[in-house]
Amino acid sequence: MTLISASPARSPRSLSLAAMALATGAALTLSACSGSPAGSDDTHSAGLKVVATTTQLADFVAEIGGNDVALTGLLTAGASAHHFDPTPADLLALGQADVLVVNGAGLETFIDSAVESSGFKGVVIDASEGIDEAEAKLITSESEDSAHAGEADHDHGTADHDHAHDHAHAEEDHAGHDHGDINPHIWTSPRFAEGMVAEITAGLEKADPAHAKDFNKRADAYLAKLQDLDTWIAAQFERVPVADRVIVSGHDSLSYYLHDYGIEFAGAILPSFEDNAEPSAADIDALVQSIKERGVKAIFVESSMSPKLAQAISQEAGVKVVDAESLYADSLGVAGSGADTYIDATIHNTQLILESWGVKPDELPATLQR
Repeated sequence: MTLISASPARSPRSLSLAAMALATGAALTLSACSGSPAGSDDTHSAGLKVVATTTQLADFVAEIGGNDVALTGLLTAGASAHHFDPTPADLLALGQADVLVVNGAGLETFIDSAVESSGFKGVVIDASEGIDEAEAKLITSESEDSAHAGEADHDHGTADHDHAHDHAHAEEDHAGHDHGDINPHIWTSPRFAEGMVAEITAGLEKADPAHAKDFNKRADAYLAKLQDLDTWIAAQFERVPVADRVIVSGHDSLSYYLHDYGIEFAGAILPSFEDNAEPSAADIDALVQSIKERGVKAIFVESSMSPKLAQAISQEAGVKVVDAESLYADSLGVAGSGADTYIDATIHNTQLILESWGVKPDELPATLQR
């Protein structure tokens, strides 16, 4: 298997994707499988065959690749990569793919066995190679400190990132990185999403040089929208008093988003990234105390989670649960949900948080309107 890296100067790096050999019997079994394409419905009969693991990555690839790629998304809307098991149809699609796009940063724990079982021998694009690893580690550490120590370690009044969006870090050499200390939800930051898009674009250009100019043109247009998105979000949260910018979520999936916009993370309901994890009685007591002490106004539940535990905690803490319109963090929404693209889901999340704080969001710029 060949690994595609976005940075021309980088040498290919193995993703710890084990043994690629596929037994003849397994190949025959997969060939006999029938059914609809896995995950995304945007599968075309011609073009570079690309499989993307998450709904966010599938959306990025669709924006960059257009009709020049035949796209299959493994995860469906509402699904979480934290406990995903590929179906035979998923493995069949992966085995036939030319390119596999992964989030990286330790998110897809299923990918090694999926690659081995499917016999995939194409190229892999690791989108996490497009972000600044050192910054991601720092933000992850700050988020953990804030949740456990009861206070943030950074000044929320002055975000220390530059909204001019100098993404030169996408060209830095990240070979050999260990992502063990990084929260894998890197896409939640539009800044990091830009780096991921740049990485995917460069990878597709290498995989299909004939369409490189088209990939680059579409990527430039999409990156401009992501920059507009970041600018709009930052302006919205700057209107909110610093003391009111506090949030509790289902699990720690929004670290980068919260950091970028000066929002304090008061804690998560689940003790880990696993959606089926259960907090202890001590965990719940500590979270309730944190909610009361920090003046949290609402608990937000990701769309991939059940709101039942959040409702119980909210009753004890005396706050509301925002679950009628959940946060789209682990997954995008279904078609027609108003959150079925990365940009729309991020806008939805922003508006939802603002409204829970009693703030009316400004009108979207024309570039972000449907």
